[in-house]
Amino acid sequence: MAGSEGWKVGPLAEASGVTVRTLHHWDEIGLLTPSRRTASGHREYTEADLVRLYQVLALRSLGLSLQTIATCLDVGVDPARVVRDHLRGVEASLAALDAVRQRLVRLGDELTTSGGPAPTTLLDALRAIGGAGPDGEHVLRRHLDAEQVRQLGARAAAMGPAGHYLLEIEWPELYRRADRLRRTGVSPGDERVQRLVRRMDELSAIFSGDRADISAGVRDAWREDPAALSGDPAAASDRWPELAEFLDHARDSPT
Repeated sequence: MAGSEGWKVGPLAEASGVTVRTLHHWDEIGLLTPSRRTASGHREYTEADLVRLYQVLALRSLGLSLQTIATCLDVGVDPARVVRDHLRGVEASLAALDAVRQRLVRLGDELTTSGGPAPTTLLDALRAIGGAGPDGEHVLRRHLDAEQVRQLGARAAAMGPAGHYLLEIEWPELYRRADRLRRTGVSPGDERVQRLVRRMDELSAIFSGDRADISAGVRDAWREDPAALSGDPAAASDRWPELAEFLDHARDSPT
């Protein structure tokens, strides 16, 4: 039961709307583990565990996988930040679409005139339709063809908020964590590095449709301009070759 000593699994499941089976599963995979053990050996959830449970449920409501949620919480990402980042992306997309709409309305109006549209209006509309994307997309287009870029975009769009989180937050954070481990002298074969590499490769498979050619292109884009791909100016390209080599060694390390 609940009390000053904590929560047992049954009452917590009833209070939170999560099944006992789910809580047991989250305990088994290390996502949410009871922190306290009573004198009689029973395990109980503490107030800090309840905070983590709230974070898990908040992130799960965005459609994130349990692995992604675990990574998010391990790196200390505030769930509110995920929502804010996604909202920012949605608002940017709406602004871009509104700009396209205004340009196309102007083009349509000029098409109905006897003189036809002005050259500047045509060029303006074409640029809007083509849509110069962010720097990261420009880098990707140097390593992937139009169909490969389209597939990446389609898969990311289909994932909604989860796709935004994986691309804009988790993936760059995985690289930053790997670089921190590298710079502190951790071996490529260390399990901490291996977990990061496995997750990087898992994300690559998710967005590429498990196509090796697309994964290779994305990796080459990271090698060329990690700052553009990560959105982090601090991801200096002069140290990227060392990190890329470090990750390659990690992938080649026996598991």
